Amino acid sequence: MELIGIFPLTDQFHKHLENELSQRRAQNLYRKIPLFSNCRLNLSTNDYFWLRQNPAVKTGAHKALETYGTGSGASPLLSGFLPCHEHLLNQLLKWKKKPFGMMFNAGFMANQAVVRHLPGKDDLVLVDRLIHHSIAQALLQGPAKFKRYDHLDMLHLEELIEKNHTRFNTIFVFTESVFSMDGDYPDLQHLVRIKKKYPFILVLDEAHGTGVYGDTGAGLAEEASVSDEIDIIVGTLGKALASMGAYVLAKSSAIIEYLINHSGEFIYSTYLTPAQAGAASAAVEILQESRQKRTSLRDKAVTFRRELNRSGWKTNNFDSPIIPILVGDIQRTLDLRDHLLEKGIFAGAVRPPTVPKGTSRIRLSLHSELEEDQLSNLLILLNQWKTH
Repeated sequence: MELIGIFPLTDQFHKHLENELSQRRAQNLYRKIPLFSNCRLNLSTNDYFWLRQNPAVKTGAHKALETYGTGSGASPLLSGFLPCHEHLLNQLLKWKKKPFGMMFNAGFMANQAVVRHLPGKDDLVLVDRLIHHSIAQALLQGPAKFKRYDHLDMLHLEELIEKNHTRFNTIFVFTESVFSMDGDYPDLQHLVRIKKKYPFILVLDEAHGTGVYGDTGAGLAEEASVSDEIDIIVGTLGKALASMGAYVLAKSSAIIEYLINHSGEFIYSTYLTPAQAGAASAAVEILQESRQKRTSLRDKAVTFRRELNRSGWKTNNFDSPIIPILVGDIQRTLDLRDHLLEKGIFAGAVRPPTVPKGTSRIRLSLHSELEEDQLSNLLILLNQWKTH
């Protein structure tokens, strides 16, 4: 059988891909996977307490691996949910003060599941304009209508709720606790006051707040003393908990039971490895007792932001370890990244579409083991580049 016309079509397909990639390169938006094994200072990791190298966390991973093997072996609804997973889930529930919960293989999947499956066609979802891509993408796939409110603007949010609360069965409000590209965060107490005035389902993504905020490191909800008012908490095991995976915790058993029965992201995936669960379990115990390191990390973040502002850099005035240095121009942002890399410092260059046009930035992610002289040297290198 002669295959006529297949190869020209294949060539056309590859040509389309190459044209799209060429446009990205021309706009300085081309992405590739970096491998910077020789960096002496990594300021791009979200491992805020450097627990990936902690002996107790490694031991937790090793013990789980030795007990249960290298993989879970199945999806959670078959035989993949193991005692190590149950132990970790119970730790998270107690820590975050929620009675019901489940775990996913990744934070992206957890957010997708919540957004796609819980709001219905007669519901409205309100999201912060700078919400994470995992949520923004899922909004286009779910049945509910959605609107964006201005970033961190509680007055705009309340205005939208006031206009729409009688038009829909249920309103959902989604926000991150600490926003991943700006390191800023909402006024949760104000948000809860709105919730008491106009009841809605409040979903809080604590991916970057966990470990850093709260007396026990449970997150920004604990810091703001509003944990009881959060209907659904989403979080990751892959940042301060130094592992991989995610969780969804809720006030209502129906929420979790519904996701278990309807979320393909949960039902059809081989479950977390035992080592991931063991590592995260050990990290939870460590973080709950890390008050001094939390305070020190946030103090460093405040001090370094102040020094950046004094030197004429544009950043914000929050106290999270995520520090954006706004450059604006894409090429200059890449040049600054490369300048730091030449000196052995890895800091991420973030460009559109990850951030809005004109806000390309160097994203610094501080961790608790940074020394003062390392930050001082970083500031010197930044100022040298600016004046060269």
